[in-house]
Amino acid sequence: MPGMMKNDFTVRLPSATDERLADARAEAFQGVREARRNELAEDYVELIADLIHEQGEARPVDIAARLGVRAPTVTKALDRLAREGLITRAKYRSVFLTDEGRALAKECRHRHEIVLRFLIRLGLDAETAELDAEGIEHHVSERTLALFKSYADRP
Repeated sequence: MPGMMKNDFTVRLPSATDERLADARAEAFQGVREARRNELAEDYVELIADLIHEQGEARPVDIAARLGVRAPTVTKALDRLAREGLITRAKYRSVFLTDEGRALAKECRHRHEIVLRFLIRLGLDAETAELDAEGIEHHVSERTLALFKSYADRP
């Protein structure tokens, strides 16, 4: 029996469908948490690649200025990126991307450009699209990104 009467209220017992939905929801939340953990690394490697392209080097002071954070924050993030094998650096020196870091930066740039083109194609102004793309690029699935690309590439 799906429910039983208790004090004039129907108490609904969980069904297998409810449990599958709960599992799917938990999986989605786990994916969001993972994306948030990766977002910082992705933003940093993308910025480091941009700085190297624009200025020939990426100095921690320039990273801090671009991100609007203090030097200790950048140092902590760079330590993490070095542990993850995405960058190399020496104290008081520029930051360099490893092959893995360059590949991640390239992938992030590609995702960003797809989301940006999609938002502009929807009719959003370029400035707002740029700001929104910065957040969306980290949280969109490959399947959704492919649909964004397909829509953005329409003639």
